[in-house]
Amino acid sequence: MTPSRSVVIIDYGMGNLRSIEKAIAAVGGNAMISSDPGVVRGAERLILPGVGAFGDAMDNLRRNGLEEAVKEAAGKGTPLLGLCLGLQLLFCDSEEFGSHRGLGIVPGKVRRFDKPGLHVPHVGWNQVESRWPDPLLSGIPEGSYFYFVHSYFVEPRDDADAIAWTDYGGRFCSVARRGSAWGVQFHPEKSQEMGKRLLYNFLRT
Repeated sequence: MTPSRSVVIIDYGMGNLRSIEKAIAAVGGNAMISSDPGVVRGAERLILPGVGAFGDAMDNLRRNGLEEAVKEAAGKGTPLLGLCLGLQLLFCDSEEFGSHRGLGIVPGKVRRFDKPGLHVPHVGWNQVESRWPDPLLSGIPEGSYFYFVHSYFVEPRDDADAIAWTDYGGRFCSVARRGSAWGVQFHPEKSQEMGKRLLYNFLRT
């Protein structure tokens, strides 16, 4: 029997939802955009997108009853993929414009690039270096390029949760995983063939 390739894209008012939906369709998936906590709880797979500020995103998730729905789904092992800000939201807290509590699915924090002379935000194509094999990165050659747009990066508390690095004024975690929850700092929907491959892999988790 062919495994289901359906995924719910979580709509909390901050994300390029249609481009992600099209990217999922391009790799043979069936995407549904929803802001319904019940749909999120019952999903076979979830994508948590995000564009904007961490604090605003968490406020929107809470206001729409989605914070607990996402945490419950992750807690029961539903495959979850955070994209860009969506990766950062998986962590415990962020220092963006103050101090804000995140979903706490991956222990660690979100910090700003602060190396003197480093251009912030980090915008454009950069390489991703895997630390060890993972199903999300299957078939993606070492050092492949992905498209980034961000001023903050994640810092996992447990080094084992960082499954890939990218160099921008020093190495930072660009792909994280804890259990069935993954997150990527780049935008796979804007990363051409390698981004499609990553989404294809996620649909088969």
